[in-house]
Amino acid sequence: MKKTIAIFAFMIVAQIAIAQDASRADVKKLIELTGGDAQIAVAKKKVLEMIPEAKQTEFLKEFDMSLIGYLAKIEDFYIKEYTSEDIQKMIVFYETPIGKKMKSKAGLQAESSMSAIQSWSVELQGIIMKYMK
Repeated sequence: MKKTIAIFAFMIVAQIAIAQDASRADVKKLIELTGGDAQIAVAKKKVLEMIPEAKQTEFLKEFDMSLIGYLAKIEDFYIKEYTSEDIQKMIVFYETPIGKKMKSKAGLQAESSMSAIQSWSVELQGIIMKYMK
């Protein structure tokens, strides 16, 4: 009896793991379709400009390794917050012409956002200082 329960429990756990893997694969596809990789490329380029050329090769290895954990956290967020059906619908959207256009503009959008955040943070510092006095 204990063996039967153990086998049954193992089968359930295995099915859940398979379901999560399927969702994780779909989430990876969604992240690619949304242009997430282009946004990372923009950030990588900006940071690389701050690294001396002689150290860039080693830096890039570590940068790429750090992405593994980062992307896993992003995938975890999608899996937690969206159903498989939601993810499938997003994939369908990003495969449409407007979805593809959004992906093609993701790098530009990331650059524009970085610039806007930098400008805003300078302005915000002034506002904060005004109220800290």
